[in-house]
Amino acid sequence: MQVRITGRGVDVTDFLKEYAEKKLSKMTRYFDRILDASVVFEMEGNAPQVEITLDANGVILRGVERAENFQAALDFAIDKIEKQLRRFKDRLSRKYKVNIPHEEVAPLLEEHPEEEPKIVKVKRFQLKPMFPEEAIMQMDLLGHDFFVFLNAETNQVNVVYRRKDGNYGLIEPAL
Repeated sequence: MQVRITGRGVDVTDFLKEYAEKKLSKMTRYFDRILDASVVFEMEGNAPQVEITLDANGVILRGVERAENFQAALDFAIDKIEKQLRRFKDRLSRKYKVNIPHEEVAPLLEEHPEEEPKIVKVKRFQLKPMFPEEAIMQMDLLGHDFFVFLNAETNQVNVVYRRKDGNYGLIEPAL
């Protein structure tokens, strides 16, 4: 597994780098085909935040946590990723009705692509040009967690979404 550790606006100590690598190396007990791991340390407001992204043979797992210090935030993010990996493995076990050793999970994904989830509903709607602020208001009025709209400023399809921290995000296509 290739591990990239970076700091956004903070210096990551050697201790934190070694600690992160040690914790990530233990992830293979859940899934041995983790190809890539990215760990980003940053300050979000006054709180240390750690963001971990894993590429487990095409399955992307992500954990973002804040705590009173970087080590605790890393531990919380690792716990979140471990839960995701266990849940993923359990779903595969239930799907194939057998107990699957962790080293066999990825080949099953490759062998049975026809059993992937299917699109069961297609929704078509007119895209009304609006500004992101209007889209957020519309999303809130509908009670949705995201909203697709035609951005009046860029004339491109965008998505606004509600973040876990209570703020909003905007997804724009990069062409």
